[in-house]
Amino acid sequence: MEGTWEADGTRGVGAAREAGADGRPAGQAPDGQAPDGQNPQGPVPKARPKNPGRGRGRILRIELRRSTGLWTGLLLLLGSVALLQLFSKGPWGAGAEAWTEQWTSAAWWERYLMVFLWPSAMAAGAVQGLRDRRSRMTELLATTPRPPWQRAAWTAAALGLALATAYLLVFLYGGVQVIGNDGYAHLRWLPIVAVGALALVAAAWLGMGIARTVPSALTPPALAITTLMSVVLVHDAVTKDLFPNRIVLLSPSLAEVHSTFLTVAWRVNAGQTVWLLGLAGTGFLLLMAGRARARLLALVPLVVGAAVGVPLLPASHDRDYVIDEAATALVCEGRVCVTRTHERELAALAGPEGPGEEALRLLAGLPDPPSAVRETVPAWPLGTWRPQAPPQPAGFVPVDFEAQALSGATRDETLRAVLAGAGTGPCVVPLRTYPTEEERKVYDPEKAVRELAARTVAAAWFTGDLKPLPGAGDQRAAADALAGPAWTALRALPADEQRERVAALRTASLACEGDLLTILRNGARG
Repeated sequence: MEGTWEADGTRGVGAAREAGADGRPAGQAPDGQAPDGQNPQGPVPKARPKNPGRGRGRILRIELRRSTGLWTGLLLLLGSVALLQLFSKGPWGAGAEAWTEQWTSAAWWERYLMVFLWPSAMAAGAVQGLRDRRSRMTELLATTPRPPWQRAAWTAAALGLALATAYLLVFLYGGVQVIGNDGYAHLRWLPIVAVGALALVAAAWLGMGIARTVPSALTPPALAITTLMSVVLVHDAVTKDLFPNRIVLLSPSLAEVHSTFLTVAWRVNAGQTVWLLGLAGTGFLLLMAGRARARLLALVPLVVGAAVGVPLLPASHDRDYVIDEAATALVCEGRVCVTRTHERELAALAGPEGPGEEALRLLAGLPDPPSAVRETVPAWPLGTWRPQAPPQPAGFVPVDFEAQALSGATRDETLRAVLAGAGTGPCVVPLRTYPTEEERKVYDPEKAVRELAARTVAAAWFTGDLKPLPGAGDQRAAADALAGPAWTALRALPADEQRERVAALRTASLACEGDLLTILRNGARG
């Protein structure tokens, strides 16, 4: 195209626009060169990130800084450790079931704290879910090309990672102390810890989803109070047997540790995992949902989780926990055997000069003496409570490290505990942790005190001096008041008569018949 010429011999403006600076038409490149913006070798491929994972990690770090995740995780970590340490006289701080004694106990007691941790995680998630609304960025973010699920995924991942990490750090803090106390090492605590961490993530995500659906400043406190009341209401320690067991187990909080020989049943772990995955899925879908139909569809994981997980849960609370067969396997040295859980106590109990062997030598002077010392494992499930124990086998001396408080006891205390009742176990069964009113009426505390006094005198007859038995608890003072006169009266008798009365006490204790203190005072005819 030639364009138009002006009167002064120059080309018109229109033609100048169409031509290049060197007179070539617009868009025409010099010989051998490609047009502007083009590569003579062809189109340049788009550059790809050298390390995609690095970019994703950067996004996650940004979300951790911007979200409430780090602060929530820190508060959960410090609050849990403070509760366990400062309130050491709580149920988790005493006896063989203390949270720093065994790995399973550490995992179990942390799940017990879910009464407080679960509502906190739910409220933290709700606060995080209100972030966009508080910053008035909801409409702005809706115009960005980034899919909503990506924004939700990084925020949810940051909060979930912070909570799960804090939960694991609390467990590791207790685990370090378990190692220091030479606890029984195993990995069967993993499912208990994993379900607990999943519970916190599910609660946080559900809180985020509910807050996104109901964006109100009242949503976080309302969720915290509602969750706390629900968990407390179904907890065994508060309302035992008031709700069906499967409803109780929808809460991730476990009951108190009953025994170091127990662990959580696989059906509890499996059912709670499915249920919590459903909660987490619903929370995440609610976080992305923008319409009413999407919110209804977000309930599908919750319904599926309940439909699959609830039938897996045990119908009876007696099936929530089972005997850990590996932990209760016997480990023996000579004639003394203990469970693998208390293998660390074997060196102090066994050996030629240990209290176990010495007790067997002293008991050999009685008719039908025992031939071994063996740790006993309480039956589970407990079943119906009865005030009197069944008859005991005569072939071995039973040892109960938990009931007799033998962990950490001195050699003299251990010897007295083994010789108590002339090498027999107690016949009066103590009350449960949460007894019924009928059980309280049947239990005879006076009989328990009299039996303790008789068992104390029997141990003193072998050792030569009267001292309290370890693990006597609040019955010690009353038992000592009865044991003193009985010990004096027994010592005043001829040696053969003393032996006959101690032998009669052993026979009656094995059969769990009669009043042991009366038999000790009057002999077999008592």
